Amino acid sequence: MAKLGSKKPSQRPTVRGRKGWTARAVLTSVVLLATTAFAADTLDPNALKRLVHQDCGSCHGLSLKGGLGPDLRSETLGHYDTEVLTGVILDGIPDTAMPPWRPLISEEEAEWIAHYLLEQEEQ
Repeated sequence: MAKLGSKKPSQRPTVRGRKGWTARAVLTSVVLLATTAFAADTLDPNALKRLVHQDCGSCHGLSLKGGLGPDLRSETLGHYDTEVLTGVILDGIPDTAMPPWRPLISEEEAEWIAHYLLEQEEQ
C-alpha cells in the first residue's frame, strides 16, 4: 500500500496535461498582447486631458500657468515642436523635478499630450 501523498514513477503528469498548460499560456499571452495593442490604438482624449490637468497640473499648476514646473500654456510653448515636447514628456528632464512618464504612458499618448499643449486655447 502506497503512503498518502507519495507518487509512483508512472504517475507523472501526462504529455497531454503539459500541452494543455502550454496552450493556455499561449492563448493568455495572445489575448494580453491583443488587448495591449488595441488599447494603444484607442486614445481616450478625456482621460488624457484629465491627466494633463491633474497630474501635470500638480507641478505646473492646475490651470497650467506654472508652479513648481514652468507654464505649459500654448503661448509659452509655441517655440517647441511636438517631437521635442513628446521627448520631454516620455523621458523627463535630468536633474530637475520633471519625471519620465515613459513607464506610465505610451508614445502615442505622449504625442497626443504634446499636440494638446501646443494647440490648447487660452483658459
